[in-house]
Amino acid sequence: MATFVLVPGYWLGGWAWEEVAAALRAGGHQVRAVTLTGIAERAAEATPEVDVDTHAADIVQVIEDGGLEEVVLVAHSGANMAAAGAAGRVPGRVARIVYVDSGPMPPGLAGLDFHAPDARAELRRQVAEEGGGWRLPVPPFDPSAEPHILAGLDAARLEEMRRRGTPQPFATVTQPLEGPLPDVPRTLVACTFTVEDVRRMAASGNPAFAMMEGPGWSYRELPTGHWPMFSRPAELAALLAEVAGPGAPLR
Repeated sequence: MATFVLVPGYWLGGWAWEEVAAALRAGGHQVRAVTLTGIAERAAEATPEVDVDTHAADIVQVIEDGGLEEVVLVAHSGANMAAAGAAGRVPGRVARIVYVDSGPMPPGLAGLDFHAPDARAELRRQVAEEGGGWRLPVPPFDPSAEPHILAGLDAARLEEMRRRGTPQPFATVTQPLEGPLPDVPRTLVACTFTVEDVRRMAASGNPAFAMMEGPGWSYRELPTGHWPMFSRPAELAALLAEVAGPGAPLR
């Protein structure tokens, strides 16, 4: 049986993994779902100084305090940076990083750099005008505006995400990781894009997608929206249990 540490992306706490965690535990796996500093029940800890390093330290603390070994570290979306940073701080204890609809950023680039210039400007505007200059507000989660991203989510789930979501400390979006990424096996779970998309974007020279190719990578597709822990939790849990093994190469 595997040991999973599940890390949610922006705005959500460990509660986002409840259904996936329950399914994994029912299969006999050990599971820790992380709530990062400044989010959800830890919202009171939010400050402008909370950044990627802070969140990486949160993950490290869960691993070290739990005495966890051979960890399958699962990072959804914007947790990609903190997960990579954490894995590098506990050498030998992370067996695999699973990036759910996400992937590592090249050293020196921040999560914000993944977005197009106009999107970066819009996020900065939201932070300045609605987030007190240091928090990224919870989005409206409007399926009419983002049908592809929010595919598979019903009205009740969308309302829960709006209600339980927490503004994200913006330094977690703007701080890059420096130095080499940890040399551990990596799995991409592609939901809103395909493995073929990864190939095409990598070939075009896109630096983020180029990081998703090469030795040490395996790939799975789970077609759904960007939030598979809500839209397809049973299937995601089964896939995570399967990729806790050696994985399959890109062909």
